[in-house]
Amino acid sequence: MNDTTKPLNFIEKIIEEDLASGKTKQVHTRFPPEPNGYLHIGHAKSICLNFGLAKKYGGVCNLRFDDTNPEKEDVEYVESIKRDVEWLGFKWEGDIHYTSDYFDQLHTWAVELIKADKAYVCHLSQEETREYRGSLKEAGKDSPFRNRSVEENLEEFEKMRLGEYEEGACALRVKIDMASPNMQMRDPIIYRIKKATHHQTGDKWCIYPSYDYAHGQGDAIEGITHSVCTLEFVEHRPLYEWFLENLAVPATPRQYEFSRLNVNYTITSKRKLKQLVDEGVVKSWDDPRMPTISGMRRRGYTPKSIRDFIDSTGVTKVDGVVDVSQLEFAVREDLNINSPRAMCVLNPLKVTLINYPVEETEYMTAPVHPQNEDMGTRTLIFTREIFIDKEDFREEANKKYKRLVIGKRVRLRNAYIIEADECVKDENGEIIEVIARIIENTVGKNPEDGIKAKGVIQWVSAEHNVDCELRVYDRLFNDVAPDAGGKDFMESVNPDSLQVLTGCKAEMALQDPVSDVPYQFEREGYYFLDADTENDPEKGIDNQKLIFNRTISLRDTWK
Repeated sequence: MNDTTKPLNFIEKIIEEDLASGKTKQVHTRFPPEPNGYLHIGHAKSICLNFGLAKKYGGVCNLRFDDTNPEKEDVEYVESIKRDVEWLGFKWEGDIHYTSDYFDQLHTWAVELIKADKAYVCHLSQEETREYRGSLKEAGKDSPFRNRSVEENLEEFEKMRLGEYEEGACALRVKIDMASPNMQMRDPIIYRIKKATHHQTGDKWCIYPSYDYAHGQGDAIEGITHSVCTLEFVEHRPLYEWFLENLAVPATPRQYEFSRLNVNYTITSKRKLKQLVDEGVVKSWDDPRMPTISGMRRRGYTPKSIRDFIDSTGVTKVDGVVDVSQLEFAVREDLNINSPRAMCVLNPLKVTLINYPVEETEYMTAPVHPQNEDMGTRTLIFTREIFIDKEDFREEANKKYKRLVIGKRVRLRNAYIIEADECVKDENGEIIEVIARIIENTVGKNPEDGIKAKGVIQWVSAEHNVDCELRVYDRLFNDVAPDAGGKDFMESVNPDSLQVLTGCKAEMALQDPVSDVPYQFEREGYYFLDADTENDPEKGIDNQKLIFNRTISLRDTWK
């Protein structure tokens, strides 16, 4: 069951000790996202960790939406999160859970806290509350409403529930210690007024529990054994435990913290990601330049590559920044092994092979993957006129140039060796055609005259090809730390993060492309069919518009 080839991380050690001692009968974890935006690469680590721990130790993992802030939440985000978790390869236990499922119970417990004189309704304004809270150097001071009677607090809390107060007029706080060195323990708010329609409960409630109040109780209700959070919740753990100790909860889960995933050249603040969408810097939450899971999926990153990347970062208690090239390496590694090959000419230049019969059409066989025979073969159509990339031809060149030059030879991938004789230019001096010859009997073999080709280039038939648009993506930010130190991250946006290439020509094998598998366009990069593609076979190939996103270049060329 366990992978003994890899050292255990600190959470795995805790779990194994709990299982061995009998403290834990079955591991039960949860992934509790707030549905106020799309998940990003940082959430992917939490998903992989929580679901991975449950799977490794034969346990279960819940998907629970922390839906305590109806103003910022939406069903769109709920659905996107469900898709992301499943796409990454995980399945939650039983039905989906919502914190809103527990609103009645949370309200009952809040009333019990009031009856035990452990909670009070406070009418301080937000500004006054901050002032009374103190600072890291100064103790806070008691609210003037802290010593209200139990009866008065019950009455005031009921008025809150009935909507008799406006938002911000008051809040329910718990009595802990306004002098505590831990700011989280200075009479934190557990209920606030929000007169907004909730996506699950409608207009039933106008008061909503805080995350800190709902978190541990939700874990207890669901029987969570190991509540795994990121390091910023270390200071919240005493509060988490205080609620469990002061309420009659059905179980006592434990909270454990690990370092969150920080990646350079990336931002993961949902608020800032939303700003990118709202201001039109990117097209949508799933724009392939976004660090969202849906954006990476649309770009062509694979679930395995993301899981491998997450695994390579480890689970520790030390914050740090991971180089984005580590993620890109994982993507390349997976795609190199699993991506079918195809040829695509990005900037077409016509080549006329004058010694090849005008009416002849030749069918050649090429492997779908050069190292994997099980992936089968594909058919290439060869004709007198072909397209090569403009970058693959020069009239003159030095010895380092390994492509087509007048008087020199080059091999067409999986086809003939050809030799260029001359080129044709337009009135502006631009090369518009190359006149060349095939070297006969060179398909799959070297020429009989012993003069070998300088290099290998891709090509497609000028008559039989698929027209497509390529969207070439680069990193969204030029700054290694776009929002560090209070910087305006918008000033670091890379203006060249998207280049759209139209009129590209691909081989006929892409006439009916696989929609969920990235292709390696030989010598160009890895490309993935975009959701914007209009691919209706009934319209005929001339009316199709294939759009491919560049997932990643063949090599790391970032400088």
